[in-house]
Amino acid sequence: MTFATTLLTGFEWEASSRGVRVESFGEILAQPSLLLLGLPYSLSLLAILGTHEMGHYIACRRYGIDSTPPYFLPSPPGMLFGTFGAFIRIRAPITDRRALFDIGVAGPLAGAVVAVPVLIAGILGSRWIPDPGALEGSTAYIFGNSMIISAAESIFAAPPPPGEGYVLAHSSMIFAGWVGLLATALNLLPVGQLDGGHIAYSLSMRFHRYLSRLCLAGFVVLGLTVNEAWLFWATLIIFFSPGHPRLVEERTVLTRARRLVAILAGIILIACFVPSPIRIVG
Repeated sequence: MTFATTLLTGFEWEASSRGVRVESFGEILAQPSLLLLGLPYSLSLLAILGTHEMGHYIACRRYGIDSTPPYFLPSPPGMLFGTFGAFIRIRAPITDRRALFDIGVAGPLAGAVVAVPVLIAGILGSRWIPDPGALEGSTAYIFGNSMIISAAESIFAAPPPPGEGYVLAHSSMIFAGWVGLLATALNLLPVGQLDGGHIAYSLSMRFHRYLSRLCLAGFVVLGLTVNEAWLFWATLIIFFSPGHPRLVEERTVLTRARRLVAILAGIILIACFVPSPIRIVG
C-alpha cells in the first residue's frame, strides 16, 4: 500500500517537474505506463525509510532484543509525501546504555547513507525553470533547504541560466532525498523517545531531561516565529511524553568511540535541520 501511495505521489511530482499534464486519473488508467514516472521517488523514499528502520532492527538483533521488521505507513491519496513513514516495534526492554545508544543511532546513520546519494542523484536530474513565486496568480510549494542540501546544490547543480527569476525545479528523487533527510533530522531531535532521545538518554539521564525541555521550548519559539507546524510537534511530544523509560541496567558507561559517534549524530542533525520545511506561495 505504501508503495502504491508513494508511486502516485512520485508521479505527481515528476510529472510537474517535467511539465507533463494529466487532467484526470482516467488518463493514468488508460496509459498505466505514466506511473513509471513515480518509480524514482517511490523506490528512493522506501529505500531511505527501510534502511533507517533496518538499522534499528539489526542493532536489536545484535543485542538479542525482540523487535519486529519494519512496518511502512501509507498516507491517504493527495497527502504531500505519500507516506507517514516507517517504524519497528521493540517488544522487549532495552538492556543497557550501550544497547540503547547503538539501537538509537543505527537508524539515522543508515538512512543518511542512502539519503545523501539519492539527494545528489536528484540534483543532477533537476533543471532550472522560471520562479513560480514570481508568476502572478500562481501557487507553489516552497521547500526550505538545510545546510547539507544547500551545499549539495552548490556543488552538483548545473549553473542557472543568465538573468534572474529562476529556481531549480526539483526532480522527484531530490524530493525523496529531502524527505529522507528531514526525517533523519526530526528523528535525531534529542527529545522523548525519538532516536535522538535514545542517544541523549544513553549519555546521561539528566542530559536527556535538559535537552527534552530545551527542545520543547524551541518548538514553541519556532512555531510562533517561523512555522506553525512546530507547535504541532510540541503538542505531539507532550502527548506522548517527553520522558524516557528506564533501562534494565543503568550503570553502563559509553565508550569513547560511541561518544564520538554521538557528536557525529549531532552534526548530522544540524546539517539536516530545516527551520521552515514547507511554505505555500501564491
